[in-house]
This record gives sequence, structure tokens and C-alpha cells, in this order.
Amino acid sequence: MPSDEVLERLARALELDETNREMLFLLAHARPPPRRYTPPAEVTPALQRVLDNLRAPAFVKTPTFQIVAWNRAAVAVMGDYAAVPERDRNMLRRVFHPEAAAFLPHGDDMRRTCLAAFRVDIARAGASEEAASLVDELMATSEEFRRLWAENELHTHGVRSRRLVRPGVGELVFEASMFSVDDSDGLGMVVLSPADDASARGVEQLLRELEHSTG
Repeated sequence: MPSDEVLERLARALELDETNREMLFLLAHARPPPRRYTPPAEVTPALQRVLDNLRAPAFVKTPTFQIVAWNRAAVAVMGDYAAVPERDRNMLRRVFHPEAAAFLPHGDDMRRTCLAAFRVDIARAGASEEAASLVDELMATSEEFRRLWAENELHTHGVRSRRLVRPGVGELVFEASMFSVDDSDGLGMVVLSPADDASARGVEQLLRELEHSTG
């Protein structure tokens, strides 16, 4: 039986596209080929306009949970990602940060579900140095990450309840939904829909305060 390396060389020599490469592996090994890592696509102007037209907080993330686009409601509720270094615009770094408890009243559930979904996302996207480096970093810096990583929990994003505490408005309750972005090699759009009237009013209040402060 030919090895994966031999099949990969044959696929390159025959200039097979992804569909025919998968067929080659299925015929030889009765399983799909290993996933090839493909860097996520750029955020298009059209995708940014979708974000900008939402009054609910929303952002776009990569398979490694790097936040690469967001709207004004996200800035109002979660802070201005443009004001922090790019490496800190990462959901896992944020939820496993020692100070996360100040704004995540139910942080354990969010950390657990984020990490389980992260495992699924990086498996689908294929191995990458970025994902490996992020895991190594959090393994070294967070005892909670090490504990949850050892549990090997896997599940997709689904619709999750999220609670955030913001000064001046108190606790906000959201339903977080993730939508895959077509033709983007792994980008996903997360929308935080207010789960009750009080949370909707809180978001609107934070948006007004942001608009007043920025003109």
C-alpha cells in the first residue's frame, strides 16, 4: 500500500485538484487525505459591510480564534480591537487571561466551550504553526487551559448563551451564533444577539456612549 507521501507526490505530478486528490486517497487508503492548512482569506469589503449593518455585536474570526474584523457594536460592548496589538485580538488569549473574570461572570463555561470549538476548527482547517504556537503558549501560562485541554472535549459552536458585565449597564445576556463565511478557508462570523430587552437596551446605551465619545 503506498504511503501518504507517495500519494502526495503522485497527486502533485498529475496536477490533481482537491476533489481528485481526495479520490486518489479514498481509492488507495479508503479514507480522505490529511487536511492541508490553507491560510484564511482576507475580509472582503462586502463582509465588512455585513458587519457594519448589524446593530448587534459581531466579529469575524479565523480557525485559531484570531479576530480579524468587527463592527461598532462589538467595540461598544467588548472594547476596541484596533486599539490593542494584533496578537491580543484572540478569543482564547482573552478568555484565558487572568483578568477575564472581571467581565465574564460565567467564564468557566465560556472557556470550556470556546476551547472545544477551537479543537474542531483547527482540525477542519489542518495543522498550522500558528495553532501549535498558541496552544504551547497557553499551556505554559494558564493552569485552567492545561486542565481543559487535557479533557479533549470536542464540539461545534452551536448557539451559546454568553454573559458579559459592562460598567454602567451591568450584566448583558447574549445568544452567540457562528456562521461560516463562504469561500473564505475557515473564516467564521460570530453574532451576539441580545437575549432579552434589558440586554438590547444595554447595547443601545453603550452604542450611544461610543458615538458620543467619538463624534
